[in-house]
Amino acid sequence: MDPGPRPLLLSAAPGIPLLGPSGSSAHLRGVARALQATSVVARREDSRGNHAPDFNLPILETGVPGWPSWLRSYRDYREVWTARRIARLAYRQNPSLIWERHSLYSDAGWKLHAQGIPWILEVNAPLVEERSRFEALSLPTWAKAWEKDVLQAAPRLVAVSAYLARWLKEEIGCKGEILHLPNGVEPFVGKREEARRRLGLEGHLVLGFLGSMKPWHGVERLIELLDIFPEAQGLCVGEGPVRLPPHPRLHSVGQVSERESADLVAAMDVGLAPYAADAPPWFCPLKILAYRAQGTPVVTTDIGDCRLLTGEGGSVVQTTDDFPEAIRLWQGRRATPSVRSWGQVVGEGLGACPPARST
Repeated sequence: MDPGPRPLLLSAAPGIPLLGPSGSSAHLRGVARALQATSVVARREDSRGNHAPDFNLPILETGVPGWPSWLRSYRDYREVWTARRIARLAYRQNPSLIWERHSLYSDAGWKLHAQGIPWILEVNAPLVEERSRFEALSLPTWAKAWEKDVLQAAPRLVAVSAYLARWLKEEIGCKGEILHLPNGVEPFVGKREEARRRLGLEGHLVLGFLGSMKPWHGVERLIELLDIFPEAQGLCVGEGPVRLPPHPRLHSVGQVSERESADLVAAMDVGLAPYAADAPPWFCPLKILAYRAQGTPVVTTDIGDCRLLTGEGGSVVQTTDDFPEAIRLWQGRRATPSVRSWGQVVGEGLGACPPARST
């Protein structure tokens, strides 16, 4: 029996599996839970495995057309065909609403909107620029035109940062409604003392880092700070391309569930966001939202929306050379917990909450 209309979350990005370990995957799950949506995605999980075994909402996976790895020029076409699969499968679900994560070469939401289905397009990066900077783009002119057409077609766009809201309006020329809605977190209450006891951190200053450890995340600064603070212990939560060298006072726990992550973040005395000066200005750092949710003081560089998200819950400095002074300022202190949930994000995006910040 047809259960009737339902909201759908769409993501055609092959590199962001719904049950994957990255912040982008956690973001998708948070939105899906808040919407109570069926997720229509390119990949349910990848070689990294299932990192959200407790996720219990419906998932429809299209898969990604296979091509030999040496046919790099076909990557763009493969993403187009993936988006076509997403659109066909989504349309068969009789959706009442589409919330789509903007993916390069996806016009799935646009196609469904043409059938009269409400469509919200969430934008997390200027994807052509991002791929040109960090990966490879085979067909840049085509990609740029495609991205612009899709963004201009969206009736409502959710930009996760102020940079993206300006970019959509001033550079892309979007005519749809543009909402600046920072990301959210799962509202778990971390078990601070239990986590500190388990890791043998009681009585120590704990300097922490949460994240995917990309080169511009500055995680290597944690090792330098341990040398500056001989009484401190380091706690690194996450995995990524940057590998920290062994250190006798560094606890690297790798990738953990969102619930366990809340405990570990609560165990930190200071949460670090040591972004490099060349970090992309368009991102909305989940780590700062996670620190703030547990009342862990933030020390961050002044990149993108970091100042906005930190608020009164930490210190924003110009370079990582200023971190030691800021850490000393927060020693022995906690910040007031401030939780921005995915429910708030989705509520504002749907217009169910008080009006969101708009360009």
